[in-house]
Amino acid sequence: MKLIYNVKDKPSFGQIIVFAIQQLLAIMAATIAVPAIVGNGMTASAALFGAGAGTIIYQLFTKFRSPVFLGSSFAFIGSMVTAFAGAMSAALGFLGIIVGAILAGLVYVVIAIIIKLVGVKWINKLMPPVVIGPTVALIGLSLAGAAIKDVFSYGPQDGNGSFIMTSNIWVSFVCALVTFAVVTLCSVYGKKMARLIPFIIGILAGYAVALVFTLIGNATGNASLCIIDFAPFKALVEGGVTLSTFLAVPEFTFIEALKGIKEIDGSYFATVAVAYVPVAFVVFAEHIADHKNLSSIIESDLLEDPGLDRTLLGDGVGSMVGAFFGGCPNTTYGESVGCVAITKNASVVTITATAIMSMLIAFISPFVAFLDSIPGCVMGGVCITLYGFIAVSGLKMIQKVDLENNANLFTVAAILIPGIGGMAMAIGKVTITSIACSLILGILTNVMLSKKKADTEE
Repeated sequence: MKLIYNVKDKPSFGQIIVFAIQQLLAIMAATIAVPAIVGNGMTASAALFGAGAGTIIYQLFTKFRSPVFLGSSFAFIGSMVTAFAGAMSAALGFLGIIVGAILAGLVYVVIAIIIKLVGVKWINKLMPPVVIGPTVALIGLSLAGAAIKDVFSYGPQDGNGSFIMTSNIWVSFVCALVTFAVVTLCSVYGKKMARLIPFIIGILAGYAVALVFTLIGNATGNASLCIIDFAPFKALVEGGVTLSTFLAVPEFTFIEALKGIKEIDGSYFATVAVAYVPVAFVVFAEHIADHKNLSSIIESDLLEDPGLDRTLLGDGVGSMVGAFFGGCPNTTYGESVGCVAITKNASVVTITATAIMSMLIAFISPFVAFLDSIPGCVMGGVCITLYGFIAVSGLKMIQKVDLENNANLFTVAAILIPGIGGMAMAIGKVTITSIACSLILGILTNVMLSKKKADTEE
């Protein structure tokens, strides 16, 4: 893949701003979904600030060589819910999710130190392309259901972090189809900037169509045409126009958590540790898969330079910082990787600008309201392309694998079928995701059949 902007390239200032907005739109829906799902007073604006701060930390640790944004991690949702459920007060719950994120981050720090001492060659042997390829493909395929669900929905998100299903699926489908068509046409036929910002153009086109339907629906009293919910904007002017209508300080997690210090309880924090620490090991496997995928896109092995130890430290410490401000542990985002792949813009300056922008807009009430109002069907049209590119990136890794060799064939099958089938497992309060289960099974299968593969290659 020939990149238009490589990792170290610096677009013009105006381009950087536009590219950063595009990255922000790509990661926005998932980032603000986590606090919506967990509830308990967590806010989208604080999560956006935490994601931006965590990404800056990640970039510092990786020497600004890894072009990926860190957003709210879905893997820790169960852990966060457990932290709030076991707390005697909301303040203690907020303290619990910060402590939990710190413990999970420390797992990454310890693994990073071990890797620094022993190197990464063992990882490349344990997870060759025949293992990593289908795992990356699975990450994209596992998100397919979420994308299609969004196609037939509108916004904003409900209390469970999902977009609300519309009563007129054809209206939402048209909005999604327009978004998808504009994104793909701009990516393939676009000239200059149009090819670099297909998501911005696509989202604006889908939003415009949704707005037309909504205005017609309001004028005719037909609720099934009202795709856009203007509630986020109405909330800004409730009680009159004030300074908070335009600027508002996010409800940072650490502020509420400080009130819970006096309620510290040993047994409660033991519960938090059990809920968070095992999940960190599961996410570690996905961390490697994401960075292998990104490495194939930028044609530079990130596990070697800047090194897996640095990416882990950046992810771990960035996750701690993200939770300190927004409550949500962070993780590298497939949506961000997909955006890099489609736009062929791997400039790390763009990612850094996105992080800064994410932190700034957390204070700008109208912009947060606009992001909240983007219909689910519009984001669904975008996600079809984003998740599809992740899946295809994984399949491209398998191209050079000899699938005539049954040892390789069974390894790929051991990953794809359990993963697509949703083979997740719960051990106590810890859920091992289908991706993690599939990766573990693939590694074991590959190791078990490695001797046969070696004999065949000889």
